[in-house]
Amino acid sequence: MSTIIEINHLKKSFGDNEVLKDIQTTVNKGEVLTIIGSSGSGKSTLLRCINLLEKPTSGEILYNGENVLQKGYNLSTYRTKLGMVFQSFNLFNNLNVLENCTTGQITVLKRHPEEAKKIALENLDKVGLKEFQSAKPSQLSGGQKQRVAIARALSMNPDVMLFDEPTSALDPETVGEVLKTMKDLAQTGLTMVIVTHEMDFARDVSDRVIFMDKGVIAEEGAPEDIFVHPKEERTKAFLSRILEP
Repeated sequence: MSTIIEINHLKKSFGDNEVLKDIQTTVNKGEVLTIIGSSGSGKSTLLRCINLLEKPTSGEILYNGENVLQKGYNLSTYRTKLGMVFQSFNLFNNLNVLENCTTGQITVLKRHPEEAKKIALENLDKVGLKEFQSAKPSQLSGGQKQRVAIARALSMNPDVMLFDEPTSALDPETVGEVLKTMKDLAQTGLTMVIVTHEMDFARDVSDRVIFMDKGVIAEEGAPEDIFVHPKEERTKAFLSRILEP
């Protein structure tokens, strides 16, 4: 696998609070990388630094070998290469489902409206919501809204999809439909970085798992290594809290 994103000595502080401490890792093309850990461990902050919703305090983020934090780098182009799916959907409530999936294509990528519509419908079909193209977000369940958000991100043809706890705001009965959509995407070879509390999902879908604790990567490896044979005591403690009823 070739590396698409490389993170070197990344740090992020909010005032005196150092949230990320010397993070080093990579994201490889076609890989599903899952980040797990307790609330406050720095998982979402790392994701938000990767797509520069948060500006790192120091360190490097290399995209295809180029440091995106260097002066003069074209950040707007970089951001179009990363699809982001948030906890809270972030759909435009005044637009219908189809318009939510075409607006970014037309305004940011300058696609012709007909081309944008064709791409949007293909992606709505992938997530099982093509027949809801004329619905407003207010008419959808939480799970449906999140699947629209996934279709919208896919419609921008990103190189990497970032998911920030995409099921945490959902009712238990709609979590499964979103996880199934993400599993289906993983099988297409899409590069995905997923922050999640869904341990069974992480174990099933990941090529590699990162366990974060107090702003550092405490352990990383294949799902089998992390979930079945963890080496670090803090990984074992976390998993015993999460996995045992």
